[in-house]
Amino acid sequence: MDEVSNKRAALLVVTLGTFLTPLGGSAMNVALPTIGKELVMSAISLSWVMTAYLLASTVFLIPFGRVADMYGRKKIFTCGMSIFAIASFFLIFCKSSVLFISLRILQGIGGAMTFSIGMAILTSVFPVQDRGKVIGINTAAVYSGLSLGPLVGGFLTQHLGWRSIFVVNVLLALACVFLILWRLKGEWVEAKGETFDLSGSIIHSLTLIAMIYGLSILPSVSGALLFAAGILGVFVFFKVEMNVEHPVVNVRLFQNNRVFALSNVAALVHYSGTVAVGFLLSLYLQFIKGVGPRDAGLILIAQPVVQAALSPLTGRLSDRIEPRIVASLGMISTTTGLLFLSFLGETTTLAFIIASLIFLGFGYALFSPPNTNAVMSSVERMSFGVAAGILGTMRQVGGMFSMGITMVIFSLFIGKVQITPPYYPVFLKSMKVAFAFFTVLSFGGVFASLARGRIR
Repeated sequence: MDEVSNKRAALLVVTLGTFLTPLGGSAMNVALPTIGKELVMSAISLSWVMTAYLLASTVFLIPFGRVADMYGRKKIFTCGMSIFAIASFFLIFCKSSVLFISLRILQGIGGAMTFSIGMAILTSVFPVQDRGKVIGINTAAVYSGLSLGPLVGGFLTQHLGWRSIFVVNVLLALACVFLILWRLKGEWVEAKGETFDLSGSIIHSLTLIAMIYGLSILPSVSGALLFAAGILGVFVFFKVEMNVEHPVVNVRLFQNNRVFALSNVAALVHYSGTVAVGFLLSLYLQFIKGVGPRDAGLILIAQPVVQAALSPLTGRLSDRIEPRIVASLGMISTTTGLLFLSFLGETTTLAFIIASLIFLGFGYALFSPPNTNAVMSSVERMSFGVAAGILGTMRQVGGMFSMGITMVIFSLFIGKVQITPPYYPVFLKSMKVAFAFFTVLSFGGVFASLARGRIR
């Protein structure tokens, strides 16, 4: 196979892989109320359906990025897709809330082995002048999955039951594995012969678990202690990694590379303010507005459709204009959309909701591909896997903070009960508080994005 054909194969395989994960996640968002009723899950337990996946994938993103740099990116990507398929298969037959959340953890491990490593494969195969364009296409695949997910999830849940969502997951994951074995040739091993930093990986994992689990059980004393232990773990991790010959994370990138450091901070803030939007709006539309799963999916599709349509264009734009300019405009648009959502009420029109989602979609499209381009263009080839892993970790940690903040607000306002009609007013109040907090957070992120500096 010639070089051009292999580039196309890499783009096809990675694009399908990155399409699958958001498709399944956003499809399941729409099915959450139905899953909660069948498996008798409280609002907090429903939050953990998403948080369990985010936590598992975040814990393993950087370690698997490092392993992929050392032993082969295609090999680890294939293993991850296989694990994702196995977990999805068993979710089809799940009848326990505890088992459901446990299998979501296994799905998250598979996702960690595919999501960031796919970006490292693309960056390895395509030259720097095509990087923004390819990242834009890959990002469009992510948002296409997010676009189709609510539609597919709503249709499947309403007509075939929520378990059919995981049947689709299995079929697409197996198709991706087949394409890898059939079409994608070669391997990418940039850090062959280096040692794996096991101690650093353990500290990194325990730190993230303490922070996120602690956040999820606030305002309890144990939650505050765990979260504080996680913050302390960050400082311990950086100190340990400074003295390791082959660290799992080259922390000097954060000290000496301003573009890399602030681009990752901007990603952390952006996803902290936005990931819970789909979860909150799915519950709002079905509980407060009384629409069915299918119609809720049709409404939620507005945001990712905009993202999918514009991402290839903004990716190309970041090859010509400094990414910090494009990405910062995206943060401003995201803040505007979140501000609109903080005014939702019982009588809010669907047109207003859709307009708010369009603002969010425009912001995502302007922010994500240019920000990714900035991160991947600021490091050397041997660090592609780890750099993609760090960016993915920021995205996932942001997602976990977003869901964690939501769970804290639910705990304070609703408690560990199912969301039934008597609790609708307090649910609405808690949702508005969450959107107001996310608006302020996103506004602060604009300044981190602007301060990152130039890559060219």
